[in-house]
Amino acid sequence: QVQLVESGGGLVQPGGSLRLSCAASGNIVSIAVMGWYRQAPGKQRELVARITSAGTTNYADSVKGRFTISRDNAKNAVYLQMNSLKPEDTAVYYCNTIGVATPRKYEYEYWGLGTQVTVSS
Repeated sequence: QVQLVESGGGLVQPGGSLRLSCAASGNIVSIAVMGWYRQAPGKQRELVARITSAGTTNYADSVKGRFTISRDNAKNAVYLQMNSLKPEDTAVYYCNTIGVATPRKYEYEYWGLGTQVTVSS
């Protein structure tokens, strides 16, 4: 019903920047929330940031002031601008959305396959 494709990951030095993109496709009726999660080796997946269709944002304390989430509702896309990157930001970053898509009549959670972000000198 919904496919999420992430892009923009890569290798960057500490203090550098990356911009992640996620495009949602399918028979989308509505999207309530889009967000980014990450999972480092040996760690649990954690919320990085999320944004509602109205533009309300929520960030993990560890990324506040460094990361900015944004979205384009017309394109069903979400972005994550990551500045002042630290080695501890190294993880696989996953796009996530909660929305309604035909043929479902109810909200459902969807996940992308992830994109690797490596912060290393």
